Formats: sequence, structure tokens, C-alpha cells
Amino acid sequence: MEIFSKELTDTDVRVRFSFPTHCLEHLDFAGNNSVDLRVKDSCGELRVISCLKREGSGHERPVLSRGWLKFVVDYGLGVGDKVVLLREDDHYLGSQFRIEAKRRIVLFDREAWGEVTRATN
Repeated sequence: MEIFSKELTDTDVRVRFSFPTHCLEHLDFAGNNSVDLRVKDSCGELRVISCLKREGSGHERPVLSRGWLKFVVDYGLGVGDKVVLLREDDHYLGSQFRIEAKRRIVLFDREAWGEVTRATN
């Protein structure tokens, strides 16, 4: 199940990644303001990316912070690329998260999103 997809902004690729507040319902903060998300990338590597709830303007604004910029560098992501966070519910293992990087491509005058492969090892 897709939790969110978002085209990256300059702040997303340089500082931290913000995403819609309604997505917080899919994450278990257990009363804290942060949670470490264990996500698998498209290469099958398990990554730990911190998710924080930032207070401001009367509502919580979630961001991905520690571990996020390494993902950006590893996949060579830039402004306009897209990131998708998915949750897969497994009867035996519980909820698992997967993160995908996508890049806009044009084929025969049609736009599509192609998977970005890891740029660094």
C-alpha cells in the first residue's frame, strides 16, 4: 500500500524530506516525536531513516531526517525526481516499509516514471 509519493524539492534533496501529515497514521511513534523507520530500498538494502514530527503552525509536520540524505546521494536523486514510500503488511512479519526512487522519462512524447537504480555502492 502506498503511504505517499512526492516529487522532490530543493529542500528535500539538500536538508530533509517533508511529507503529508495524513501519512502519520501509518507510523507508530509510541508517544515519541521521532521513530526510526526500517525500510528496504529497491536493491534490497535495509536502511534506517529517522522520521520526526516537527511542531509548527498548530500542527505536526513530518520529515525524514537522519539517513535520508545518504539515500539521496546513493541514488543520485535531484529536484523533480520522485520518492515513494510503501507499507507491505505481512501476516507473519507485520508491517514492512519499502522506499522507491523514480525519475521522469519521456518515451514517444509520453511521460512516465522509471525506477532509479543505485548510483553508488
